[in-house]
Amino acid sequence: MKKSLLITTFILLIQPILAQEVVCSQKDKVAFENKITALQQLKEQPTYGALLIAVGKTFFGIPYVAKTLEIGTTEALVVNLQGLDCTTYVENVLAFGTMVRNQKTDFDTYTKTLEEIRYLDGKLDGYPSRLHYFSQWIKNNEKKGLVKDITKDIGGITLDKEINFMGTHRELYPFLKNNQNFEKIKQTEQELNGQTICILQQDRIAANEHLIQSGDIIALTTSIKGLDITHTGFATRGADGRIHLLHASTGSMEVEVSDVPLIDYLKKIKSNTGIMIARPL
Repeated sequence: MKKSLLITTFILLIQPILAQEVVCSQKDKVAFENKITALQQLKEQPTYGALLIAVGKTFFGIPYVAKTLEIGTTEALVVNLQGLDCTTYVENVLAFGTMVRNQKTDFDTYTKTLEEIRYLDGKLDGYPSRLHYFSQWIKNNEKKGLVKDITKDIGGITLDKEINFMGTHRELYPFLKNNQNFEKIKQTEQELNGQTICILQQDRIAANEHLIQSGDIIALTTSIKGLDITHTGFATRGADGRIHLLHASTGSMEVEVSDVPLIDYLKKIKSNTGIMIARPL
């Protein structure tokens, strides 16, 4: 037992060299090993999207926990498999899905893949390098070749919206107490405001639902001032033939599939304006 703990400690100590500083508890390291074991039992899937849904369902029942990445005083690569918010859920499913597809099972590959997905151009370089706005997350991961924004292809329209929620709500983000972080986030917002985003409006989803595939990433757009996306998850086609949302739910406070189709789920959200859709490649 002592030997096992020493090995685990050594692995965690060398991680900062490999992927900046990695924050991973002993419980999360065990959770990682259990996840790898579970994934090795998955049946072969016909498409990558189907594989992602199969991977995503292995997280059923994991609690929804907000702000899981806001740890310490400097940005680190946080591994938390015991509690997930909607974004870290999507990131972890993509990371493990990539590992299954590439037949990799080691912790180092996992952390490198997670860093690639979570940070601007795949490189952890302080708090501002994290892809905080999900429309930016989609654009940058499209640039990396990990996903494709298909919103326009299935009936989406282009909109201009000022993105500045973090800059105008500094008090909500502990890392923004640091003036350098704050100025860099405002610079990121200025860059985002020079771009447009494409959304499939809520009243147009029904006519285009047949074009959405299981495994597509669904990002919920919002009318909230300064904000682009409020929630995200995966599209999954249910036994009823309709698209449902596989996500870390703020309703049940755990990973689940929505009991109603996506269209009906969105109608319950007063501020929702529609969705963005990104297809993992």
